[in-house]
Amino acid sequence: MNTFSDFVDLVRDELGLPVTVEDAELGFDELSGWDSMLLLWLVAILERSTGRRITVPDVLEAENLKSIYALTVSD
Repeated sequence: MNTFSDFVDLVRDELGLPVTVEDAELGFDELSGWDSMLLLWLVAILERSTGRRITVPDVLEAENLKSIYALTVSD
């Protein structure tokens, strides 16, 4: 996962959620099919694919998928 587009592809492929780059800026309540279990799955998938630890409390504060991506790539 090197780019934001790669991140969106990962979300779409791994979670089966039909999201686009544009959808990633929508609030979670606006994403069709989104639920809290997907959030936990996403954390596990991101940790596995990046080798980085991603804390659930930080992710819970995220407003949208783009915010989660920012957490994933921040140092």
